[in-house]
Amino acid sequence: MAVCIAVIAKENYPLYIRSVPTQNELKFHYTVHTSLDVVEEKISAVGKSIGDQRELYLGLLYPTEDYKMFRKLHNSFTDVMCNPFHNPGDQIQSRTFDGIVSGMMVQTA
Repeated sequence: MAVCIAVIAKENYPLYIRSVPTQNELKFHYTVHTSLDVVEEKISAVGKSIGDQRELYLGLLYPTEDYKMFRKLHNSFTDVMCNPFHNPGDQIQSRTFDGIVSGMMVQTA
């Protein structure tokens, strides 16, 4: 289960961030934004020498066991983007998408 889920636009800014209400919620938001900075650094390095371009690989970003969860999130995101009333680049404000994400989050008791 996830404790924080973020959807990032192709321009490298968050469209959606959701985390389980914990004492560390601010830490998760900080981690997401810091990760965006790392991706931005990797993308800006494209103009460098060929040897440096191998460094663009960020590594495996999720455990392979979580592939089904990722697939479910991706399918729900695709449904949001295919909605004719959604403007690409806007914040995601879909109750269905939010429900899918809530189902993936760790439930605190």
